[in-house]
Amino acid sequence: MPVIPFPAPRSLTTTHGGAALDAPVHVTAAPDLPPQGYRLRTGPEGVTVDHRDALGLRYALRTLDQLRAGHDYTATGYDISDHPDFPVRGFLLDISRDRVPTRRTLARWIEILALARFTQLELYGEHTYAFRDHRDVWQDASPLTAGDLRWLDARCAAAGIELVANQNTFGHMERFLRHPRHTHRAENPEGFERGGVHRPPSTLEPTDDNAAFATALVAETTREVRSRRLNIGADEPFELGRGRSAERVAEQGVGEVYFSFVTRLMAPWLEAGYTVEFWADVFADHPELMDRVPPGAVPVVWQYDGPRLLSEVIDGDTPEARTWQRLGADLDNLREGFRSRGKLLSEAGVPFWVAPGASNWNSLLGRIDNAVDNMLDAAETGRENAAQGFLLTSWGDHGHWDAPSVAYGPVVFGGAVSWSLEANRDLDIAAVLDDHVLLDEARLTGGVLMRLGRVHRDLGVPLLNGSPIARALFPDPAVPLPALPAPEALDRVAVTLAACRDDLTAADPAAADGDVVRRELHHAVALAQFALDVLRARAAVTADAGSVPDADAIDPATARRLLRRIEPLLAEQRACWLLRSRPGGLDDSIRELDRLRHQLTAAAHA
Repeated sequence: MPVIPFPAPRSLTTTHGGAALDAPVHVTAAPDLPPQGYRLRTGPEGVTVDHRDALGLRYALRTLDQLRAGHDYTATGYDISDHPDFPVRGFLLDISRDRVPTRRTLARWIEILALARFTQLELYGEHTYAFRDHRDVWQDASPLTAGDLRWLDARCAAAGIELVANQNTFGHMERFLRHPRHTHRAENPEGFERGGVHRPPSTLEPTDDNAAFATALVAETTREVRSRRLNIGADEPFELGRGRSAERVAEQGVGEVYFSFVTRLMAPWLEAGYTVEFWADVFADHPELMDRVPPGAVPVVWQYDGPRLLSEVIDGDTPEARTWQRLGADLDNLREGFRSRGKLLSEAGVPFWVAPGASNWNSLLGRIDNAVDNMLDAAETGRENAAQGFLLTSWGDHGHWDAPSVAYGPVVFGGAVSWSLEANRDLDIAAVLDDHVLLDEARLTGGVLMRLGRVHRDLGVPLLNGSPIARALFPDPAVPLPALPAPEALDRVAVTLAACRDDLTAADPAAADGDVVRRELHHAVALAQFALDVLRARAAVTADAGSVPDADAIDPATARRLLRRIEPLLAEQRACWLLRSRPGGLDDSIRELDRLRHQLTAAAHA
C-alpha cells in the first residue's frame, strides 16, 4: 500500500515499479519552484529531487525517508510536488509560567517541530532567563542561561529551525515588579482590580526609562542567537491608563499612549535591521493605528478559542460570556475570530501573522477539538489575507500543570495545516502520533491523547480559555464555573478516563520519551478523576440545597476524603515535572492548588 508521508503533500501520484533502496539520489536546484518547495520522483530509473532552497531539499529528503520505510517502496513509484502555504511556521512555548524545560525536553521538541516542518521556535520569556543584573528576579526559577540559548540555537539550526528571542516588555512584568527595586517602574505600584480580584502590578509605566530597561532585557537574550528576528510581546497591559499614565491617556487616548511606547521599544531593533514581532491587541479597538506600523514590524494576531466554541458561548449570552465581559474582553471582536483583524491588516497593506493556540493550558488534558477548530480558522484566514506567518502558541497558565505530551497532537496538526491546509485538513492526528512521534506499535497512545482532549466537551459546560476540570482544580473567583456538569456527564467522563487508563497500561510507545509520556498521562488521568470527584461533591450539596453552584459547599466527610488524596497526587506531580522540567518554579506551580486545598479544609471543619 502506498505511503502517505507526513505532512501530506499537496500533490502525490503513484505508479507501479519503485526505486531500489540503494538507488542514487540525483539532486537539482530549481529556482522556479516556490520557496521551500520540492519535487520528488522515485521509480525504476532511480530517485530525483528538484528543490528551490535548503529547506526544500531538507523536506524532500525527509519525505524520501518516510517513503523508504514503507514495505512497498521498491514496488511503488512516487511523484510528489510540495511547497508551504505559510513561509514562516512557528511554535511558541511558554517557559515563564513556572515550567522551564530541561535541555533533553527542548531537544525532544526540536525533533517534533522538525518532523512537522516548523521553521521557527520561540521560548516565551518573562523572568526565566539569567539576566546579568537581575539575579533577585530569576534566582529561584532555574532559568535558561546564555549557554543554554547558544546550545539551543545550534540544535535548531541543525534541524532547519530558527530560534527567535522572545521577551515580554510591557504587560506581564509582575515577576519583576514584585521586587522592591523594580516597583517604581509599575503603572500601578499598589496593584489593580480586575474581575473583582486584587492583582499585583503587572504593567510597566510607559516611560523612556522603562523603554530602555525593557530594551536591555531583550538585548541580553537576542545577542545569544543568530536570528535577525525577535518578539517583544507587549500584550495585555491591563493597568494602562489606570495609574501613573492616567493623565496622558486622558489627553491622548489609550491607543496612542500604548503604540507610542511599543514604537519606542521596536525602534532600536528596526534601525539595526531586525524584524520585530509584537502582539496585535491594540488594533482590535484602535484600527486607525494600523497605518503607523513601521516597516519591519510584524503584528501577530492571536486568538485562542475556535469559532464553534465562541459561537456557543457568546451567541447564547451565557454566564460564561458575561464573566469575560466583566474582565474586559471584547466579545464582539472575539466572535469574529481571526477574520476581522486579519482583513483590516491586509487591506491596510500591513504584513501580519496569525497565532492560534494549542489549547493545552487551563485544561490538564487538552482541548483538542477547540485547538483544531482554532488552527483551521487561523490557516484559512491567513491564506485568505496573505499572512506571512503562522505561530502556534502553547501557554502555561496556572502553573503549567499540563504535561508536555498534551501539546503533541496540536503541534503535529498545526505544523501540517500551516504547511498545506487542504492536504492536511482531515489529518488523522492519533495515527501521526503513534506512527511518527510516539512510535507506538500498539497504536493506543495517540488515541488516548485524542480522547482525553475531548473530555472537556463531554462535561457539557462550554468554557472559554479552559476546561471544567482545570477550573475545579484551580478555582479562580474572577472566572468561576458558570454551572456544574450533570451527574450523567460526570459518569460518562469517568468511563472515558478509566478506558484511557487501561489503554495506557497496554500501550507500547518506543520513542525515547515513551515511558515518560505514559507516566505523565497516567497522572493526568488521576488528577482528572480527582477533579471529577470534586465536581461531584459540589453537585451533591448544590442539588440538596437547590441553589446555584457554591465552590465552598462540600460535605465535611467528603471534603476530608478528598484532602487525603491531595498529597499523593502532589508527590506524583513533582516526580513527573522533574522528568521534563527544571526544579525552579515547581513550588510556585504546586501552590496553584492551594485555593482548592483551603476550600476543602474549610469544608472539612464546617
